[in-house]
Amino acid sequence: MASELCKTISVAKLEKHKNLFLNYRNLHHFPMELLKDEGLQYLERLYMKRNSLTTLPEDLAQKLPNLVELFWSPFLLETGAGFHDLVWTLKNFSRAQGLIPSHRYLHSNNIVVVPEAIGSLVKLQCLDLSDNALEIVCPEIGRLRSLRHLRLANNQLKFLPPEVGDLKELQTLDISTNRLLTLPERLHMCLSLQYLTVDRNHLWCVPRHLCQLPSLNELSMAGNRLAFLPLDLGRSRELQYVYVDNNIHLKGLPSYLYNKVIGCSGCGSPIQVSEVKLLSFSSGQLTVFLPAEVKSIGTETDHVLPLQELAMRSLYNTYYKLIKDLNFLSPISLPKSLLELLLCPLGHCHRCSEPMFTIVYPKLFPLRETPMAGLHQGRTTVSFVAYCCSTQCLQTFDLLS
Repeated sequence: MASELCKTISVAKLEKHKNLFLNYRNLHHFPMELLKDEGLQYLERLYMKRNSLTTLPEDLAQKLPNLVELFWSPFLLETGAGFHDLVWTLKNFSRAQGLIPSHRYLHSNNIVVVPEAIGSLVKLQCLDLSDNALEIVCPEIGRLRSLRHLRLANNQLKFLPPEVGDLKELQTLDISTNRLLTLPERLHMCLSLQYLTVDRNHLWCVPRHLCQLPSLNELSMAGNRLAFLPLDLGRSRELQYVYVDNNIHLKGLPSYLYNKVIGCSGCGSPIQVSEVKLLSFSSGQLTVFLPAEVKSIGTETDHVLPLQELAMRSLYNTYYKLIKDLNFLSPISLPKSLLELLLCPLGHCHRCSEPMFTIVYPKLFPLRETPMAGLHQGRTTVSFVAYCCSTQCLQTFDLLS
């Protein structure tokens, strides 16, 4: 095996290969033959999958200056090697200035924590840490400003650091099959995010700020504990695919989703309202749960808005549309929660787009009574919910028009 390895490396040096495949070699140590002489200056991609390496040499960058991709996936730890070995590897790897691969595949291991050293790989574009035992993602991940694809599926994560919102180039985020209870509000600052997969977690709510993602095209949240969705979900024209299958408490979909591709099988299962302590709205035999931020529900007979709602709409229309900067408001002018509402309203009227802050006027349209019923063939009992800002909009809203 050793002689065969040396022969492979010698040929690569002689013929100035750009790609070198050392997969499935049962390597326990990095082959030093790679670093001898100056023969591998042209090497760009080094494949070392399914070996048992625990460390990388510190002078790797100097010896292989043109290396842009290093494939060592899955990263198989030696028997007895623990997490500290992995941390040491990443720290030493990050010190090797000049070597910043565009892809890192470290899936199918037993990594528990994403170490701080990961933040040094500032040119990293793809990071796959799926199928590990991750419990913590360090805040330094926010320093990966070139990162486009982040995959953390099938781990033990209960939360994500707010610094994920600093990933302005991020296009794909897969955090399915974890233990997440909610998503960081700053996630809406990932302006390039197109595909977000959060299937099979413990989510009970989705931040309304998520609706502000300008590039989001596909959102998948199947198999969670969602009982309601943000009022504005689907308002963005970019968002075309939304999957919320098997959220059994979920009974209402914002009417903005009516013309989207949606998956909602297994939603709306019979359940007693008392089992879920949320504000609910009923119409006939239909009941839907509303977001926790909704303070009151308007009806066709409520022609006068609550004073707080009138004040919020007045503030919004007077100031926000003029300068779109609420920093001029003194911190004591309004409670923090109301200031946040001015920056990100509860939702916008599904009839006239007027912002709403504390009260909504809902109207239900059972999916089974719409032309979409045939697509779902009785696999769901959800209703589309039109959230309106007044009795007038409530009376004139028509889902099918």
